[in-house]
Amino acid sequence: MAEGRYDQLPALAADLVRRRVAVIVAAGAGTPTALAAKSATATIPIVFVVAGDPVVLGLVASLNRPGGNLTGVTILANELVGKRLELLHEIVPAATSIGFLVDPNNGVEAEMRDAETTARALGLRLVVLNASSPSEIETAFTSIEAQQIGALLTTGAALFGVQGAQLAALAARHAVPAIYHVRLTVEAGGLMSYGAIPGDPVRLAFVYAGRILKGEKLGDLPVQRSTRFQMVLNLKTAKTLGLEVPTATLLRADKVIE
Repeated sequence: MAEGRYDQLPALAADLVRRRVAVIVAAGAGTPTALAAKSATATIPIVFVVAGDPVVLGLVASLNRPGGNLTGVTILANELVGKRLELLHEIVPAATSIGFLVDPNNGVEAEMRDAETTARALGLRLVVLNASSPSEIETAFTSIEAQQIGALLTTGAALFGVQGAQLAALAARHAVPAIYHVRLTVEAGGLMSYGAIPGDPVRLAFVYAGRILKGEKLGDLPVQRSTRFQMVLNLKTAKTLGLEVPTATLLRADKVIE
């Protein structure tokens, strides 16, 4: 993916097919990459990494028996977004309106449902902000003050991982407490993150690719779930935002940046 240019993905996938590669690892931009690869070939084995449910996304028939020429790794991000919202609420309890930054090109329905369910349970108002490019991320942040949004939550879209430094800088500029899905955004100055351990889902995908290259049948490889997650907290950013981190939240952090 080139800064959210999803329109380039079909051509890139078609080029790999023309080159007659043995295996395609579709791990770059989540769902759009996997769908582009699926559309490009029904014969070359494809190993994907996606944040959502690959059955719902139409990539495989089932997790245990994928069928077709695809298998891979899912993070099942919808199960994580509620946890992120809970953590954000713990650290910013006064914020009653939460911005939910989503990439509409990345299959957000399941994450939307879980976020809305958690928001209702916590008595919060969820305001959806759409962004599928860096410029649209900038636009989303300009609307935060007008909509009286007190904190920000992001989906697990690949775009928001790639643009982590931009997100951290915008959150600092607008003084918005935010939680993300990748640690690198926190290391760039973001407040906190909760998500898969960096590189772990891609590592699992390449293990599958290696097994296929050694002769294993793709049909014998069920879709794996990435189950190792971590919470990272930037205390320096919390202090800059004037936030007092509860002791319970601090103790749950796997990594603390001071």
